[in-house]
Amino acid sequence: MRKPLLDAVKERILLCDGAMGTMLQKAGLPAGACGEAWNVDKPEAVKAIQGEYADAGADCIITNTFGGSSYRLALHGEQGRVHEMNCAAARLAREVMGEERYVLGDIGPFGDFLEPVGETDPEDLQQAFFVQARALAEGGADAIIIETMAALDEIECAVKGAQQACKLPIIVSLTYDRIPDGSYRTMMGVSPEQAAKEMSDLGVDVIGSNCGTGIDITDHARIAQLYKDAGAKLVIVQPNAGSPRMEGGRVVYDETPELMASNVERLIEAGACIIGGCCGTTPRHIALFRAAIDGAHGRQ
Repeated sequence: MRKPLLDAVKERILLCDGAMGTMLQKAGLPAGACGEAWNVDKPEAVKAIQGEYADAGADCIITNTFGGSSYRLALHGEQGRVHEMNCAAARLAREVMGEERYVLGDIGPFGDFLEPVGETDPEDLQQAFFVQARALAEGGADAIIIETMAALDEIECAVKGAQQACKLPIIVSLTYDRIPDGSYRTMMGVSPEQAAKEMSDLGVDVIGSNCGTGIDITDHARIAQLYKDAGAKLVIVQPNAGSPRMEGGRVVYDETPELMASNVERLIEAGACIIGGCCGTTPRHIALFRAAIDGAHGRQ
């Protein structure tokens, strides 16, 4: 039987999975279609992808629910299926991971701005995240991961909604760009140091970075170090496989599994306790991450 997630990460580095969206597209999901619907409509396709990551050695699988809030599902006319899709996603991931490994219930951005910049009321957004987190917990998630975030007000809504919905650990991962002076900021101007303080104040258990524009795995190592220097105790890192570019009408990521794996030790040295991949990463990337983490453990 698995230990509680927060106990496990204090004993060893956990390996998370890689990209889901690009893998769904390879499996036949049309561009712009609702990938979360496959949790119910094509569950075996979702399980097949997650099974590849499990076979690659992943300790944690992130549910296929990045766009699973009512706001994002409304873009596909599916807002009435929030509970169904999120609960099913967590159950699928649990079937793949069994009782020994971990399921992280995924909550992504809602895709707009809160008042007064936008028209969305914070209480309404918090309620939407509450409903999503509750369904993920009901489906068997071990933690809630709130990822690819840029705005502190949206993060607060997501964290408070999740905290009201369940007693699971909360992970928050922000997405950064490197600005001209060499430092890092989210699209909304949040620095890693500021994020570390704000997440501590909100009672977040694990802080991290994922995705990002114009940054690579070595930048994520620097961000992890900034988090640690600012007092963060537990850090998750999920870099892209480099910056995307278009080739022959499709998106291509140039960082090979071998190149990324050669830099995994930098993430370990920076203090990351959960390491995975974001856009463009594949089961092959995760398999080589597994070897790199195991090799680093063997030298300790």
